Amino acid sequence: MPVKYSIIIPAFNEEAFLPRTLAHLQRSMHNIEEEGELIVVDNNSTDKTALIAKEYGADVVFEAINQISRARNAGAGLARGEYLIFLDADTLLDDSLIRTALDVLESGSCCGGGTEVSLDHQTQWWSQLLLDSWNRLSVKLHLAAGCFVYCLREGFEAVGGFSEQVYASEEIWFSRALRAWGRQHNMRFQIIRGNPVVTSGRKLDWYTPGKIVLFSLPILIFPPLLRVQYFCSPWYTRPDNRPGKNDC
Repeated sequence: MPVKYSIIIPAFNEEAFLPRTLAHLQRSMHNIEEEGELIVVDNNSTDKTALIAKEYGADVVFEAINQISRARNAGAGLARGEYLIFLDADTLLDDSLIRTALDVLESGSCCGGGTEVSLDHQTQWWSQLLLDSWNRLSVKLHLAAGCFVYCLREGFEAVGGFSEQVYASEEIWFSRALRAWGRQHNMRFQIIRGNPVVTSGRKLDWYTPGKIVLFSLPILIFPPLLRVQYFCSPWYTRPDNRPGKNDC
């Protein structure tokens, strides 16, 4: 049976979260009739990320340059599926959401999109407020969250994949480019409602509201800073003694 869809996970030092993600994903993919493949991109990890991915039966591709967009693109370059799903290493994907994404793409009226996001544990009130605000913004502006992005391979290749000019927010630029391509081909960019993907709230646990504002404000004021990895450090490093060493 030919591969219908590919799930691509960029991972940089994700030995703490990857086993849970892959075990959950194995169960979900087992319930999907179409043939799928799982690809983990080892983004120059120094821990057991690659070994864990192989133990769970994933195809592993190595990307030496530590950049999220480059890792996503490297995985897509190996993928054989007609449909692509990009998933974060700390995110749990249910079969119902895979099924919905595949059905939407199969309809021929959608080029790709994302879904609403929920957290894997209860956080402080301000964390939930941030998440609720993002979900509303995502639906209104047709922007996919980086933890779950689905698309047609044709559209992905047409827009050149994820921008390797930035070290963060590559999913925002990709959403805009794919949505524009979709309009040209009479296809919509759809944020799936009512079936949120469950992702880790680790960053919201690690950083206080003040620190989040501190590293976000310069980027919001001057977006070209996204081209410099130093200013995107929260996406590539973590506070000491926290689980999920150096998340991607």
